Amino acid sequence: MLYVHWIILTLYVLAVVGSMIAVLTDNRQPAKTMAWLLVLTFLPLLGIVLYFFFGRNTRRERYISEQSMDDLTKHAMYQYVEQQNLHLPEEHRNLIQLFTNQSMSLPFKDNDVEIYTTGADFFLSLIAAIGSARHHIHLESYIFDDDSLGRLVSDALIDKAREGVSVRVIYDDVGCWRVRGRFFERLRHEGIDVRSFMPVRFPAFTGKVNYRNHRKICVVDGRVAFIGGMNIALRYVRGTKLGPWRDTHMRVVGGAVYALQRAFLIDWYFVDRTLLDGREYYPPLSPHSTPHAPSPMLSQVVTSSPVSPWPDIMQGYVRILLEAKQYVYMETPYFLPTEPFLFALRTAALSGVDVRLMVPRHCDAKLIEWASKSYFAKAVEAGVKIYIYENGFNHSKLLVSDDNIATCGSTNIDFRSFENNFEANIFFYDTDMALRVKKVFLDDAAHSTVYTLDSPLPRQSLIGRIWESLMRLFSPLL
Repeated sequence: MLYVHWIILTLYVLAVVGSMIAVLTDNRQPAKTMAWLLVLTFLPLLGIVLYFFFGRNTRRERYISEQSMDDLTKHAMYQYVEQQNLHLPEEHRNLIQLFTNQSMSLPFKDNDVEIYTTGADFFLSLIAAIGSARHHIHLESYIFDDDSLGRLVSDALIDKAREGVSVRVIYDDVGCWRVRGRFFERLRHEGIDVRSFMPVRFPAFTGKVNYRNHRKICVVDGRVAFIGGMNIALRYVRGTKLGPWRDTHMRVVGGAVYALQRAFLIDWYFVDRTLLDGREYYPPLSPHSTPHAPSPMLSQVVTSSPVSPWPDIMQGYVRILLEAKQYVYMETPYFLPTEPFLFALRTAALSGVDVRLMVPRHCDAKLIEWASKSYFAKAVEAGVKIYIYENGFNHSKLLVSDDNIATCGSTNIDFRSFENNFEANIFFYDTDMALRVKKVFLDDAAHSTVYTLDSPLPRQSLIGRIWESLMRLFSPLL
């Protein structure tokens, strides 16, 4: 028996050493490398389990072949896109080109956008759009809960499927772990195509549990689309023990619907290996299809993922911060910034730019809440104004700068969204839209308190400060 113990110990040590070598040779950011080395060193057994599930780097694996990506992008987009007199604003030309070069995110003009800041308004609009569908409904959500709201949306989808409308649904396997399988089986039984994104089944796909589809997209008939931060869950209407849930979602009509359709169809190929690129998915855009007169609003849908060579959305945020002249206002539920973002944030503030960051007083993940607070002091010292949202849980993800650029989507300001998740944001290069998003921020600021170095938040015991700093070490992994 003594020899068995030594054999097990030797195998464990070899596994830990091998994992450490793998972490080092991946050449990740030093902060993330050090975090994993600490986990493997100081969390016996648990560390190796966490690395097995969350640490292995599959970033360079190409789950979607380049040829298929070209087919989806060039054939389906270039063939159908007709934009005459497209004008790119000179002050944002380089940012637009950055997104176009990295993920072939084309800019689209003539968009009409409605902003929702409550779950009740968004879901009423979503169900109305579903009810108007005549050809297809494409729905993608990180969470699709089996609650009264989830069942209401599923009933609306089933009604359209019975009418002969083609309905496709993508849900994230990890995001919906608590949702019973029979909920989605009911949809499948009614003729709806339902696919889970990168299902995690032991032991074959455990290394992929760390790479999740966090996008929230819906496209109806290729004419109306939705994008933002709201999942399909009752908490966005009723709230939770944290209070009301504040979030931001958008209804889009116009050219940007093509880009949102493309984002969904690429994800559909990812989960189903079916290439959908017919004209029926990219119908001719008509100004008469919008409830209001279309504006020349220019927008760009940008997606990022762990299989991309660059962190597209993070790079866009960094460029906006470094190019800002007057102000940058941001909202995020989780603030665990990467080093490039934190550097740009502090640089902008030190340059005299009015940088404001809004986070909730409490969030739905305590470890993240503790780690986030450790970043506040250094940001404030550089001149960043941190607003603590007090009226419940603010799950909104938005940014607005200089009254001429704004973005909203699924991307949090944290390592996970910037590097590990499949995310989608829509960027607007338009003064009117920027002012509307700015008003959303200022309305939320009215329900917030400003964090200062003398405020009650940092007055904690020594143990509390040590705990926050310890959690910060693991922020690249959260």
